[in-house]
Amino acid sequence: MSDSKTTNFTNPSTFILLGIPGLEAAHIWISIPFCAMYAIALLGNFTILFIIKTEPSLHEPMFFFLCMLAITDLVTSTATLPKMLSIFWFNSREISFSACLTQLYFIHCFSGMESGILVAMALDRYVAICHPLRHSTILTNSVVVKIGLALVLRSGILTLPYPLLARRCPYCRTNIIPHSFCRHIGVINLACADIRISSYYGLFHLLSVLGIDVFFIAVSYTLILRAIFRLPTKDARLKTFRTCISHLCAILALYIPDFFSSFTQRFGQNLPVHFLVLFASVYLLVPPVLHPIIYGVRTKQIRDRLLRLFKHKET
Repeated sequence: MSDSKTTNFTNPSTFILLGIPGLEAAHIWISIPFCAMYAIALLGNFTILFIIKTEPSLHEPMFFFLCMLAITDLVTSTATLPKMLSIFWFNSREISFSACLTQLYFIHCFSGMESGILVAMALDRYVAICHPLRHSTILTNSVVVKIGLALVLRSGILTLPYPLLARRCPYCRTNIIPHSFCRHIGVINLACADIRISSYYGLFHLLSVLGIDVFFIAVSYTLILRAIFRLPTKDARLKTFRTCISHLCAILALYIPDFFSSFTQRFGQNLPVHFLVLFASVYLLVPPVLHPIIYGVRTKQIRDRLLRLFKHKET
């Protein structure tokens, strides 16, 4: 372990994750809310999957997309939290080079996939509100499957250069990552070579995934709002708009923390390192925790099925 801080290696076999730098003494206390959030994310998303699977009336495009969202949330949180908690609880800071690149790939891949699923859900809301009579013929099960496969392929292919570029870089400075998990920018900054290609690709990935997704979501809701305002009565407009609230909350739960994390990483040089790392660690857990709560509370079919499940257990 003492060799880990030297600079006489070309490619390290392991990296050292520091957890939350500067707050090592408080790692045990910090782990409590993280563990609670992870437990809520697991319980909530598995509950969503169980309810949709066992309730035939929920076998509709919107709920199939919700299943995809729950799966991505489970993978994203599970890719980071177990290792993070092992650092907090057992001071297990070492992570192999391959495992670090794998974690990096899963985080970026499924985060991009999550953004794409929100676009698909926006498409579902657009068709349901603007073309209600054709909803079942436009968004058939086969179309939903094709959309899901397209999102997997898009995210999987566009994220693949991250670990490939990181693997080909020489590392001769240090193998210490001042973070609680492996991120592309955190790993590539340790390289002792020109990293402009990786930086440019990171910007391209951001614009081609999040930028395009946000654009399509904005276009969808522009058309949705235009259709809503054309409805004859205020009650009809409110009733129709309420069907979008869960999706809008899910969008905010993903993009607002993502925006602030990206903003602070790029322009928060004067902020303490422990604040930046803590915020980046929390932001990955926010969507997995909030999404099942949002859809569990806001979606009547899921709420009713959950209440029936609890009443059945009580009897």
